[in-house]
Amino acid sequence: MKKFFATIIILNTLLFVGLSSVAKADEKTSAIVGHVITQAIQGNDMDHAEVLSNELAALMHKYSIEMTTVLLQYMPSILDSISAQLRQELDKKYKCSLQGDYKNKDCS
Repeated sequence: MKKFFATIIILNTLLFVGLSSVAKADEKTSAIVGHVITQAIQGNDMDHAEVLSNELAALMHKYSIEMTTVLLQYMPSILDSISAQLRQELDKKYKCSLQGDYKNKDCS
């Protein structure tokens, strides 16, 4: 009975992968789920921590690429903000250095 279910799952997976000509994001997930189910039905010992680790690494890669894209998109405004803040700090230091013995509350 287990061999019958395993054969059905394997055939369905092969048909699904073989007949689909367009790569979809769900293919990898369904292939992994199918493999885990097949291994569970066959009673094979499987390292689930390694599967989870690989999936988390793939997600981290995906989100790091997305984060890089967003960072590059907003980089001009980030740099403008940083340069304005640096100008203010340098201006304050210069004005404080011009004051002699008397220091106002910003320079103390």
